[in-house]
Amino acid sequence: MIEFFSDPTVWAGLATLTLMEVVLGIDNIIFISILAAKLPRDEQHHARFVGLSLAAITRIMMLLGISWLVGLVEPLFTLFGHSFSGRDLILLSGGLFLVYKAVKEIHEKLEGEEDASEEAKGRVTFLGVMTQIILLDIIFSLDSIITAVGMTDKLAVMIIAMVIALIIMIWAGARLGDFVLKHPTVKMLALAFLLLIGVSLTAEAFHSEVPKGYIYSAMAFSVLVEGLNLIAKKRRERKKRMKVEPIHLKQNVVGMNIGKEG
Repeated sequence: MIEFFSDPTVWAGLATLTLMEVVLGIDNIIFISILAAKLPRDEQHHARFVGLSLAAITRIMMLLGISWLVGLVEPLFTLFGHSFSGRDLILLSGGLFLVYKAVKEIHEKLEGEEDASEEAKGRVTFLGVMTQIILLDIIFSLDSIITAVGMTDKLAVMIIAMVIALIIMIWAGARLGDFVLKHPTVKMLALAFLLLIGVSLTAEAFHSEVPKGYIYSAMAFSVLVEGLNLIAKKRRERKKRMKVEPIHLKQNVVGMNIGKEG
């Protein structure tokens, strides 16, 4: 055990894998925050915490059943010249689910059908939101596990990295979620990201994988542009608040002259 933790490659692998898990978990945090926002305010934090905890549990269970995951790549049937495995079916269903949810949210936002009242939120059940979050966790866990297995062969390192990533995501989840929901343009950008990821997962199910580097580069560039827009907007608002209107004093010249004559 001492030799295991004294190996520099183990620590390097742990740090790299933890960073990758946090990056891969950002889209999960965003979508969980969007789903949790449909609940009453006093349940939103609890929903985010439970959702992220379930994400970690799902990943660890998949790691422990790694032999089952390997079996998922075996072809089950062939359709239109494409062989489909269990992994492909999960990616296909997950991709279509993400596309549907993202398009639905974007449509509601564009048409102004969002109803943020507590009465409307009360109609959305905690169980219903959790069901969608669990389905989402399973989908995103596949990417996470595949990345982890590709980076290290040590199960302990994978589990420790995922636990550390979970702690970071729970700490940052509320802040990131509130930030996304507070800024409408950022929320729209996040939904566009989820739509992009959904299309990517669907394409991957048909063995037409889109290089992840292209996707993350496009997302990073979009975030940079949106960040500049937010900074510019904040500065405009600050200048507007600091601008002082000149005060014009009106003097009754005639009245003053009469007073002097008297």
